[in-house]
Amino acid sequence: MSRIGKKTIVIPAGVTVSVDKANIVTVKGPKGELKQSIDRDITVEVEGTELKVARPTDQIRHKALHGLYRSILANLVKGVSEGFVKDLELVGVGYKATNQGNLLDLSLGYSHNIVFDVPKELKVSTEMLKGKNPTIKLESHDKQLLGQVAAKIRSLRKPEPYKGKGVKYAGEVIRRKAGKAAGK
Repeated sequence: MSRIGKKTIVIPAGVTVSVDKANIVTVKGPKGELKQSIDRDITVEVEGTELKVARPTDQIRHKALHGLYRSILANLVKGVSEGFVKDLELVGVGYKATNQGNLLDLSLGYSHNIVFDVPKELKVSTEMLKGKNPTIKLESHDKQLLGQVAAKIRSLRKPEPYKGKGVKYAGEVIRRKAGKAAGK
């Protein structure tokens, strides 16, 4: 049996979970509402304050879906109750980030500034302190959307391996390469 799939999901106070006949799970909480469609072979049951995910057979496909949907549902429950945060750092001379509402203005060493429109489901804030790298903080109840937007911002200027300049996740370790070796 799947180690992840057989764990039950504890539903915190203030969060409601409902499953309809089309196997669409709706999770409502203080941070918002999320929906996820589930494969027709996987069954989801709400028992009191617990959410259980079950599979019909031990086929490889069913085993894979069992753990996948349990993880997705756990992220939905955590998202609507606590929310998720992703921090990005801008490493490089002259790199800047400012925002007005959900419009993010990035100066990443190109000849022009990049204006990035962050979806309304996300809350964005920027911070530029003297002596520290500029940071972008993204908050949301939807983990999938948050990760997708953070990856898109990072792809605008990926960290390079020689000096480590670029947009990176906070705490991310960039694998560095040695520079040119001087010959005789």
